[in-house]
Amino acid sequence: MKNLHLRGEVLLTITSLLWGASFVAQRLGMNYIGPFTFTSSRFLIGALSLIPVIFMMDKMNARQGVVVSKDTKSLLAGGLACGVALFTAISFQQVGLIYTTAGKAGFITALYIVLVPLLGLFLHKKVEKVIWVGVALAVIGLYLLCVKDGLSIGKGDLIVLCGTVFWAIHILTVDHFVQKVDSLKMSFLQFVVAGVLSLIVAVFSETINFSDIVRSAGPILFTGIFVVGIAYTLQILGQKDTNPTVAALILSMESVFAVIAGMIFLGEQMSAKEVMGCVLMFSAVIITELKPSFMKKAVLNSDK
Repeated sequence: MKNLHLRGEVLLTITSLLWGASFVAQRLGMNYIGPFTFTSSRFLIGALSLIPVIFMMDKMNARQGVVVSKDTKSLLAGGLACGVALFTAISFQQVGLIYTTAGKAGFITALYIVLVPLLGLFLHKKVEKVIWVGVALAVIGLYLLCVKDGLSIGKGDLIVLCGTVFWAIHILTVDHFVQKVDSLKMSFLQFVVAGVLSLIVAVFSETINFSDIVRSAGPILFTGIFVVGIAYTLQILGQKDTNPTVAALILSMESVFAVIAGMIFLGEQMSAKEVMGCVLMFSAVIITELKPSFMKKAVLNSDK
C-alpha cells in the first residue's frame, strides 16, 4: 500500500513539473496562432499519443489477468464531464496568458486548491476552520500579486482567475470517476472532447493557417505529448493511488515550477510586492491542504 502511495505521489510530482513548464510553452505557442487553435492542436495530438499506450496496456492487462472495468456508460460520462471541465478551464487560462505572465498565471491557477474544499459547501459538507484561514491568505496574496495602483486588476489575471473555478471542478470530476473506469481510456476521451470543443470555437473565431501551426510546432508538440498525453494521464494514474487532498497539494507545486520556468525561458521578473503575494498564496495552499492530510493520515493509522 505504501509503495502505491509513493508511486502516486511521484507521478503527481512529475505532473506538476510538466504543468509548470507548460505555461511558458503556452505563451510561446501563441506567437503565430490563436489560443483555441493552439489548444485544439495540443489536445488532439495528446489524444493520438495515447492510442498506442492504451493498446499496450490492454495487452499487458490481458496477459497478467488484470480485470479492468468495462463500465462503458461511466467511461463515456466521465470522459465527457472531465473533457468539458478541462476545455473550460484551459480556455480561460490560455486566453489569459495573452495578457499576463506565465509565473503569475501559475500562482493564480494554484488557487483551485483552496476552491476544492470550498466547493464542498454546495454539497452541504463541513469546511474546516483552517480553510477560512487559507482563503484569507489567498485573497491578500491575490491582491498583492494582481491588483494594480487604483485598485484595478489586470485583464489577463482576471481571466485566469475565472478558469481557476473550473480547474477545481476538473479535479473533483476526475476524483469522482477515476475509481470506476479505465483511467487511460477516460484520459483519452477527455482530450478528444476538449480538443473538438476547442476546434469548433477556433473555426468560428480564429483564422486557421496550417503554415502558422507548423511554425508553432515546438510548443504544440511539447504541450500535446508531454503535458497532455503524459502529464494529464499521470494525474489520473497518480490520483488513483493518492488521497485527493495530498494529490491537490502536490499538483499545486506547478505554480512554483511556472515561476522558475518563466524566469529561465522568458526572462520574467516579479516586483517585491508580487513576490510577497506569491508567498502568501502558496502559504494558503499549504495551510489549506496540510491539516486535512494529517488528519486523514491519523485516521488511516488508527485503522491498522
